[in-house]
Amino acid sequence: MNIVLLGAPGSGKGTQASLLRDGLGLAHVASGDLFRDHLARGSDLGQLAKSYMTAGKLVPDDVTIGMIRERLEAPDTSAGVLFDGFPRTVAQAKALDAMLRESGRRIDGAILIDVDEDELVARLSGRQICRECGASFHKRFRPFVTCPEGKCDGEHLYQREDDLPEAVRVRLETYRRQTEPVIEYYESAELLERVEGVGDVAAITDLMEKAVRAIDGRKVTTE
Repeated sequence: MNIVLLGAPGSGKGTQASLLRDGLGLAHVASGDLFRDHLARGSDLGQLAKSYMTAGKLVPDDVTIGMIRERLEAPDTSAGVLFDGFPRTVAQAKALDAMLRESGRRIDGAILIDVDEDELVARLSGRQICRECGASFHKRFRPFVTCPEGKCDGEHLYQREDDLPEAVRVRLETYRRQTEPVIEYYESAELLERVEGVGDVAAITDLMEKAVRAIDGRKVTTE
């Protein structure tokens, strides 16, 4: 199967991507990982991406798509792919469809991990970092109890500016503006499964597996 995983920052998409990848034996193609790899290797695509990033510009779609295309040529993708962080726009979704068609493949389904904005803000804005040792905590999920270095009583904790609630809401608005059309794209193609992303991790994983079974069943009936 070839599945697109959708979810806002803080939705738990990374955790569920790892579990799905291991459980289904799919190649995990994450756009962030691809960028880091190309930048580290200094590939032609990496250098091109860096030139835009250094200038403070968005990396054009054709550069990102080029990285995805190269990754899809790897043998481990032949058994199926879990796309994570790509596509972010409808143009990218259409380009992905075209790439897969070239090798006789297609997107079999998309799974959206759905979490309301207030919950996302609470998750993303709860992070605290120690100025002295760099240890990371979370007000709700990993509150400060004792210093891992045994050197302080939490007096050095601070929040990064991009973790403040108002900054988080701007990030989420950008995500929704870019991604809502992608959600609609897969929904109109009857490929979208929605999963409630609030609750116990194991319970959400069960819902993810149910969504995968629905995609697999639909795939079988259309072949």
